[in-house]
Amino acid sequence: MTPNKTQLRFLKTHCHSLDPVVRIGQKGVTEALMAELEIALAHHELIKIKVSMGDREERQAAITQIADQSDANIVQQIGQIAVLFRRNHEKPVIVFPK
Repeated sequence: MTPNKTQLRFLKTHCHSLDPVVRIGQKGVTEALMAELEIALAHHELIKIKVSMGDREERQAAITQIADQSDANIVQQIGQIAVLFRRNHEKPVIVFPK
């Protein structure tokens, strides 16, 4: 599910109070990291990740790779912090306004 503009705005307002759940270090994107990310997305739907590696292009490539592999949407990216969203169709956590 790709959120529309109204839903993205709603998600951005909710992500400010979040702390990074997943941190990516110098080892980059590993299988263990992706497994932890899958658990976090399934449980929370909206997560904040911190990418502490390389320069801007490397961080952007890592975030894009993570979003593609986990089938998540990038809600927002500011510096080393990115927010990802993936709807849990079995047990939705976030309820969008109508």
